[in-house]
Parts: sequence; C-alpha cells; structure tokens
Amino acid sequence: MPTDTVLRELLVRQLDAWLPVALHRARRATLALAYAGTDAGGADAALRAVADLADRLRGFRLTVLVLAEGDAALPARLGAVEATLPAEVAVHVMPGDPGRLPVALKAAGAAGAPLLTVVHGADPTPALLAAARTGRPADLLLVTGPGAPLRPVLDAAGFPLVAEVDLVAPAEAGPVSAVGETAAGLAQATMATAGKTADATPPGGTVEGRRVAFATASDRSLQAFKDALWAVRPTPGLRYRDPADPQGRSLAAGPEPDPGPLGRELLAELRRRGPRTVTELRRHALTATPYRAADATRAVTGLLDSGAVTRAPEHGRLGGDVVISAGPGGGSAA
Repeated sequence: MPTDTVLRELLVRQLDAWLPVALHRARRATLALAYAGTDAGGADAALRAVADLADRLRGFRLTVLVLAEGDAALPARLGAVEATLPAEVAVHVMPGDPGRLPVALKAAGAAGAPLLTVVHGADPTPALLAAARTGRPADLLLVTGPGAPLRPVLDAAGFPLVAEVDLVAPAEAGPVSAVGETAAGLAQATMATAGKTADATPPGGTVEGRRVAFATASDRSLQAFKDALWAVRPTPGLRYRDPADPQGRSLAAGPEPDPGPLGRELLAELRRRGPRTVTELRRHALTATPYRAADATRAVTGLLDSGAVTRAPEHGRLGGDVVISAGPGGGSAA
C-alpha cells in the first residue's frame, strides 16, 4: 500500500536524525519497534538504516527491540541484516503484540537513556505510553488507523510536544520506485522526483488512511520529524490531512507545501490571541500544525502581500522579533 512505503521512509529518515543525537548524548540507546498484525516491514528498513551508520557506532551500545506477531519469516529476514551490523548493535526479535513493550523495555534496561519507540497498529494504552516515556530523552512515533485525535492522549501521558497528521492515498496506487532505504538512497530518490506533485484528488475516490503522531520533549526532534514528513518521496495521490482541521482539507505531500492553509491558521491564531512575533508564529506552526517552522515565514509573507495582516516595524527584514497583527477590517488570507 502507498502509505506503507511512506511510513517506512518516514521511519528511516527519523532514525537517521535521531541516532546521531543519541550518540552525542549517551553511550547507549534503545530503538524499540512494535507491530500489531503482520506488517513489520519497517523493522527491515530500520536495521538497514542502522547498518548505514555502522561506522559511527564504535564505543556505543545500541539495543534494537522488535516485537511482532504473525510474521514467521521476520526473524530470518532480520537475521540477514543483523549479520552486517557491528558488535555494538544487539538485536532482539520477540513474538507478541505491542502490549508486551513495557516488559521488553524494562528487560532491555532502556530507562534513563535515549529511547525511540515506534508503535504500529496498536492503541496507545497508558501502560504502553508510560513505557515509551522511560527514555531520557524519549521519542515516540505512533501509527494508528483514522479515529480520535491522538494529541490529548499523548499530552496526558507526559509528552509536551506532539505532531499528528493523517496520510491519505488511493488504495490502488503503487509505490514510487526506490533507490534504496538508506538515508543516502532516500535523498537521491527525493532529488530525482523533486517538482512532481501528488494528485489533487485520489482517483476513484477509494482511499486508505493512517494517522501518524510523533511525541517528544525536544523541539529539535519535533523539527526533525516535520523535516522527514515533508521530505518523503512524492507518491501518486498521497495527501496529508490535519486531524484538527474541522473541514478535513488535505495537502499534497512534497518539499514545498502549500502555505495557504497555514496562512489561514496563523490568521486565526492572531485573531484569537492578538499580535504575535514571527518567532511565536513559527513555533505555533511547529507545535500545533503539520507544517514546519520555516513554512510560517512563507505563510506570513503571503498574508502581508494580501493585506490580511500588518507588521511592525513596517519595513526591513522579516526577522523573528517583527510583530504581526491581524489587518484592520477583518482581512482574510489569500
């Protein structure tokens, strides 16, 4: 399915950003991958990404936990990749659903060190979220089906920064051919497809959807997730949708997202809370929308050009300390 391809790439990109930071912070870290059902293809991609960074792991201890059920071929597949990993990486493949994650993390001694937990297809139970929070720092990538927003649950579990987005794609669309699933291969593939946009409307109206949430306490980790989200290779028909948008509008995936919807959200924020600095609007984009902080600058520029907002001072560079106000007369975003 198209979203499976996107999710694997998103995991590889997130891991490529997370592991170097973990190496800098501590001498050990844990990557936990938990899958409900039979789809554990992301585990293969994750191990290949670790292998791609093998030369940076000397003197470091990385534990990779893989929890999956119903995939009898998984141990053999992962074993072939594991054979290419350095001795600093310990891989433990365990049968079972994500409900076993708390016990597995405790047995692995994951508490108190960097922890990236990936949970695919399971409900975010209090026990599971508490286990994912034991890392220092702790990052969680959660994939579920469409449903209730995940932000309130993750916030209540102690994750101060949360981003969530729905992936929507035509069920019949095939994946874009890949150069490879290492970071270098993904970068080459993205460059090769740069400028190609997703279909505005899924053909036939038949879609599949996944909700993806990323939870963390680190602005840097959240930004890395957003960068990964918008850097994925274009897939025919793939759309992103903000679960918080009551109108259910969607955006074409790609490196330069349409700033229009973000402009409307920032204008609404200005009307709710009054004048804000560009820095504050950038942070709102990062923490409360699917967009990146950098996208807020483009959106604010569009609002200024349309007359929907004003700025103080009126001239000069659009720096972080420039104050933006909703325009007089209730101007609207373009």
